[in-house]
Amino acid sequence: MVTTDPHTARAERAVVGEIVEALVDRRRRIAALQAEEAELLHAAQEFALAQRATPTVDRHAPDDITVRSVAAEIGAATRQSDRTVQTRMDDAATLVTRFPATLTALAEGRISRAHAAVIADAGVRVTDDHARAAYEAAALAVAERETAGRLRPAARRLADRLDPAPVEDRHRVACRERRVWVADRDDGIAELGLTGPAHLVHGVFDRLTQLAKAIAGNGRRPVADADPAGEIGAIPDGTIPAAVDAASAPTTDTRRLDEIRVDVALDLLLCGHATAEASNDSIPAADAIRARVQITVPMTTLIADGEEPADLTGYGTIDPALAREIAGSTPGWDRLLISPSTGAVLAVDRYRPSREQLRLLRARDEHCRFPGCRQPLPRCDVDHTIAREHDGPTTVTNLAHLCRRHHTLKHHSAWRVRQRADGTLEWTSPGGRVHDDRPARTLVFEPPPF
Repeated sequence: MVTTDPHTARAERAVVGEIVEALVDRRRRIAALQAEEAELLHAAQEFALAQRATPTVDRHAPDDITVRSVAAEIGAATRQSDRTVQTRMDDAATLVTRFPATLTALAEGRISRAHAAVIADAGVRVTDDHARAAYEAAALAVAERETAGRLRPAARRLADRLDPAPVEDRHRVACRERRVWVADRDDGIAELGLTGPAHLVHGVFDRLTQLAKAIAGNGRRPVADADPAGEIGAIPDGTIPAAVDAASAPTTDTRRLDEIRVDVALDLLLCGHATAEASNDSIPAADAIRARVQITVPMTTLIADGEEPADLTGYGTIDPALAREIAGSTPGWDRLLISPSTGAVLAVDRYRPSREQLRLLRARDEHCRFPGCRQPLPRCDVDHTIAREHDGPTTVTNLAHLCRRHHTLKHHSAWRVRQRADGTLEWTSPGGRVHDDRPARTLVFEPPPF
């Protein structure tokens, strides 16, 4: 039995106690600063909305152009996306104006920013002021004794119980927020997400599960392992032994049921069907892809089985073998001339000059050229840096991709931009701050200083 000296044990507890107290104190101070940040973001939004009434604002501009401009200035100064800043301004306005007790609790360090976000997210749909105040008081009581994770389901239940609006109306409003999104992960993987009516989403998941189990059990399990009742639903979410077909020697399919669900979903979206043959591979066939993608492949990788990775625009490196497979099925390629010192795109081999300019711009820009924005090229306009009506030439050094949001910001706000010979866009904010946006390939491949 290990014995500990009582004095040593007390000293160790004292050290841990001091660290814990210091951390609690720092979290209180961080919470107070986050409350101040929310008030500043709300003040910035209020200022921007007030500017909308001034005579200097273009009356043909979008209603929120002044808010976009201020969000862009904050985002450029703090190295954040202006979309993110504008969203945070909206969130701050919600917290400050609709949940004042929650803001006070945050400022006093009684709850964290995560707790405040949960309370606001769950309660924002409660439009009646009295009902929302009752909800806020009840939610704060839970927030001060529980983690944000435990608070979330409790807050939702409280909002459901205290919201006087009919559930049908709430569902109709919530359905307007349905969307699909993509998030990049590491090692050649990306995540596809979808929000929609719960019954449909659960129905989709159930159908994927049934198809996956059917594919796994469609003559792919050894006879000795087959379910005697013939119930495919008995297949567990583990490794599934399988045989390719009755005429061949048994092989092992190591895919888990989750993996087969993904393969089935991708087959359905890309090909419109999911069968044992179509979903037999762990990675869907590349020739099923008909989406618009831009892949840069080194020549040695393309024609000599080189192992230098290819680059998928908007994501990053992909497997050389997959790049060769996709290149083999594409109807045409663009050959890029790359600067050996900076990696900048210098030219593109094509016959028609106007189309060549567009291809070079796509290769150079890769996404919207406003600082911090990564909207993909299919969502962007090719914009004249010096407007055509002001005699701006249609040359590569006067063209750049801008998403519709930042294209509008350029033409209907006090933001100004000029393009340097190397393709760098020099943006000047209404407050006079200058922010450079360099071409993506120059940014990625710039050699280190010696």
